[in-house]
Amino acid sequence: MKPRQPAEQFAIESAEPFFLPSFCDVRMVFAVVVIAELLAFILTLVSPGIVENRWVNLGLISIFMQWIALTSAALLCVCRSLLARLGNTVAAIVSYLLVLLVTAIISEIAFGLMLASTLFPQVDDGQHAEFLLRNLIISTVIAAVVLRYLYVQFQWRQQLKAEARARIQALQARIRPHFFFNSMNTIAALTRSAPERAESAIEDLSDLFRASLNSSHEQSTFADELTLAQRYLNIETLRLGERLSVQWSVERIPAAVSMPPLTLQPLLENAIYHGIERLPEGGTIHVDGDCQQDMVTIAVSNPLPDTESGGQREGNRIAQENIRQRLQIAFGGGAELLTSLDENIYRVIMRFPKVIIS
Repeated sequence: MKPRQPAEQFAIESAEPFFLPSFCDVRMVFAVVVIAELLAFILTLVSPGIVENRWVNLGLISIFMQWIALTSAALLCVCRSLLARLGNTVAAIVSYLLVLLVTAIISEIAFGLMLASTLFPQVDDGQHAEFLLRNLIISTVIAAVVLRYLYVQFQWRQQLKAEARARIQALQARIRPHFFFNSMNTIAALTRSAPERAESAIEDLSDLFRASLNSSHEQSTFADELTLAQRYLNIETLRLGERLSVQWSVERIPAAVSMPPLTLQPLLENAIYHGIERLPEGGTIHVDGDCQQDMVTIAVSNPLPDTESGGQREGNRIAQENIRQRLQIAFGGGAELLTSLDENIYRVIMRFPKVIIS
């Protein structure tokens, strides 16, 4: 169900998801710089420093902290693919040790530069062990807190995904019986009057359910949804005959566009149940699709009987609400489902981000 979704998922995601984010990302680099600078500011306030001027101390500590932070981030960025193969626990330990190693190396380099420079006459070899130990202790605490935070965030995201999958399964379970019973009623109506057509409908229904149940993914593709919808329409055409007409205009939508499974078929089912089936002369369902500026739009419109004729059915909108929720789960706030009624033409519009399944 991705979104959402979307390009961020990926090269490293294997069978076991990895908790460590990509430190090559610009946003992560910015976060590292900001955190290091905040720590430098705190250390300047609580420690006497190596010179009397606090602003100079802040500058020196900032440079030192940025060396350690950016070098650690670069090393974790380079090693991320290797760490991902180790599993989360081992990767956390190795990452922790790498940060401490970077701290020790840069501390040695910084202390050597201070000894060689005439700007720090108060620094001598006797302070070497204290300087190194203090930096390692600070790095130990900070690295532990940051890695723990990243792991908790990872667990939270995994929990959200699990809850989203459970909600999707529950919502689909509510849609499928509705479709199944309507289809079985259609087949039952044809059993005596047209057994050959009933047999053809059973085959279509079998193929439709096989394709639906064999899908183990949270997301389907537009091509798959189009196939399922056309199989459903084959069944309904046997029952309604020439009263049912469908006009498709979906050429602009790429076949590999990702969308939640069983979203198009229920809209067609509603269009038939609340519209075409109620009209003595039948009518035409229009399915229009477009893809512009990384957004996919699918509109399903159908005629409704006049209110005065008493032919309209008051629906409970369960299918529409299910689809709306599944779009929100899959794409977040970037997706929406809108409805409108204009001169007895009912229209449902789905909009969601364009995500191509490779």
